[in-house]
Amino acid sequence: MLVVAVEVTDAVVEVCARTRSDEPAGCTGCGRLSAWCHSRYVRHLADLTLGVRPLRIDLSVRRLYCENTTCPKVTFAEQVPGLTVRYQRRTPLLQRLVEDVGVVLAGRGGSRMLRILNIRLSRVALLSQLMRVPLPPLLTPRVLGVDDFALHGDVYGTLLVDATTRLPLTLWEGRDAEQLSHWLREHPGVEVACRDGSLTYRQGITAGAPDALQVSDRFHLWQGISRRVQDIASAHRGCLPAALPPAAETDPAPVGETAETTAADTPAGRHARRLFEAVQALTRTGRSHSSVARELGLDRRTVRKYARAHTWQEVVRRPPRKPSTLDPYLSYLQQRWDEGQHSAKILHEELQTKGYPGHYQRVKMAVAPLRRGLPLDEPRERPPSPREAARWITTHPHNRSPHIHDRLPRLLNHCPELRHTHDLVRRFATMLDNRDATPLPDWLNDLAASGLAPLAGLARALREDRHAVAQGITTPSNSGVNEGRITDVKLQKRLMAGRASVPLLRHRVVLIAHLRRRYADRPTVSPR
Repeated sequence: MLVVAVEVTDAVVEVCARTRSDEPAGCTGCGRLSAWCHSRYVRHLADLTLGVRPLRIDLSVRRLYCENTTCPKVTFAEQVPGLTVRYQRRTPLLQRLVEDVGVVLAGRGGSRMLRILNIRLSRVALLSQLMRVPLPPLLTPRVLGVDDFALHGDVYGTLLVDATTRLPLTLWEGRDAEQLSHWLREHPGVEVACRDGSLTYRQGITAGAPDALQVSDRFHLWQGISRRVQDIASAHRGCLPAALPPAAETDPAPVGETAETTAADTPAGRHARRLFEAVQALTRTGRSHSSVARELGLDRRTVRKYARAHTWQEVVRRPPRKPSTLDPYLSYLQQRWDEGQHSAKILHEELQTKGYPGHYQRVKMAVAPLRRGLPLDEPRERPPSPREAARWITTHPHNRSPHIHDRLPRLLNHCPELRHTHDLVRRFATMLDNRDATPLPDWLNDLAASGLAPLAGLARALREDRHAVAQGITTPSNSGVNEGRITDVKLQKRLMAGRASVPLLRHRVVLIAHLRRRYADRPTVSPR
């Protein structure tokens, strides 16, 4: 190829070139070389920008006769390796850039990025180019990770990941057993399948790959136990104030009674009590949760929660008190008030000189009890929420803060049910740490005989899946890589404003993982 001329203008860089007339070219049909020229024509190719100016190559190529009489092609156009591709008006470099930008940024974002590079391409054309990129060949993995993710609303999808290479394989809408078993039958050779405790995936793997070893993921096992612990803590909400250090020895009221009285005086307590009484009155007559929800104007899950509760204290919400920026200055406020300074404006100015960043109204509200002859509203520590109590119990003793070490023993000594739950959780954690499933049958029996409904239900579920649970405890295989890939799926959905179809989402999730791997393996060349 000979360059004839290069013209540089303010708008574009034009390169005029032509191929040599005496060099043979291979037929695009049969591959036979031919130098018998039929005619010439000019191809206009777009290339990467040069000096922030668009680059256009006007390339004069030959149309040649094919000298093979059995070839279906009579004439063919010659191709320049590395510069031209059949039916393509972009150079391979520019085409690769367009495809990579489409994979990383999708439609509108990719179109804007290309516009910054002086490459004009609409979002629809960019997505069209993206969907034409072939997916990498799918190799059957030895260790397969299966997990679900939320597409939108109550619609879920299934993601398959190669746990060895950590690359996504495919995804589809739905999480039924038939789709999974069909994929496994089409791709035989899976030896280990990591999943959560879902009955759907268990049935799909059993039907599609009966010889595969099923592993119930440790993360999902621990997550299931943590949720049951939180349910138990919610049912024994009245015991949670016992975790606090004793504030006054002269208080004759028991901790549980004081907490119930305090909760009953709050708007949230009164609301929970009214709903509890209304739901219990209707459900005692034998009506279904759906009909009660329609009559009271509540969600069916809310009705089910109130119907299962034994007391209204189990369902009342108590948001913890948020710390105030004024708390460190309350003792100074009390001192200045006792000295005779009763002006909130002057007190606010004095606090500002001491570093208080808050507003005057907060100081005015703080001294209001003093004007009525009441003490300052000192910050009092709120009892832990059920979620906090569950986190205290499930946290490893070596990782607990001094705050937890001080309060958790008080709570366990006050509530035998939470103490029993804590002992069972620590026994299961020991099995996970030691990778030893030998105590699992005895632990499941103790779980079922604990007398706690959430733990008894968990024991039934784990006993049905005990072989996969034992493998999850003892084997190193897990579906942790699936959780990372699901985070990536959610990121790609947000980049496309959640409007991506499943084929487009599948294309981007699979291709972007391979794109990262390709550029991560590429050596970095340091500038000289």
